[in-house]
Amino acid sequence: MTHESDLSVVDKSAEGVSARQFHIAVAPGEVSTVALLPGDPFRVPLIGEFLTDVVEVAHHREHRTIVGSYRGRRITATSTGMGCPSTAIAVEELARVGVTSFIRVGSSAAVQPGVAPGDLLVSEGALRNDGTTAAYAHAGYPAVPDPELTLALTRHSARLAARDGVTAHRGISATDDAFYAEGPAWITELHDLGVLNIEMEASALFVVARLRGLRAAMVCSCSSNLVAGQSLYGDTHEALAGGWRSSIEAALEAAVELGL
Repeated sequence: MTHESDLSVVDKSAEGVSARQFHIAVAPGEVSTVALLPGDPFRVPLIGEFLTDVVEVAHHREHRTIVGSYRGRRITATSTGMGCPSTAIAVEELARVGVTSFIRVGSSAAVQPGVAPGDLLVSEGALRNDGTTAAYAHAGYPAVPDPELTLALTRHSARLAARDGVTAHRGISATDDAFYAEGPAWITELHDLGVLNIEMEASALFVVARLRGLRAAMVCSCSSNLVAGQSLYGDTHEALAGGWRSSIEAALEAAVELGL
């Protein structure tokens, strides 16, 4: 048996800090200080449609990264993949190469009446129903976004939603690990708690950002309403895509307003 004194244990937090990152394949100097984070790598080019002088920096695993300009500011977009584990990796590695502010732009299902597909959902905090953040922090540690950035997203989301004929909402999100385990009992419980929406990444984003001294916030497009008989398998995709565009624009406007 090897004795503890004979081991040379790797400290992952100190490994590769100034190098090209192992998972996202991005190196210091290749990105800006603010990043938009969609889940889907194939939605990164949609963000690119709002930018000029777009360059693809890397596409490794589920993490696709571009950099471009929006109204004079350099903007990064990196996909996180689905769920908290890959989101935490993306945030950790982007922070190592120079990103200090993160805005998740994704899809989320509503669990309150009166929210329609394509509406915008700004998160004021996340119920941590995931395993990843348990590895980072005490169970009672809150998953909360940056308040100034969240207020900016709220303002721009309301303005753009009015322009586009949809509604912007804000409230508490729930972050789950298991998409198909979200049964009727759990959906009803979240509704009864006043939770606005369910998604799969916000808690990791918020917790990791707080622990690392970074800014983070989230604005999503409503994909469906789980207390109004809608699911992702219904006819909601056109509205969802419209919400993606509006949420991206709201995130970009917030980044410019705050000089991120």
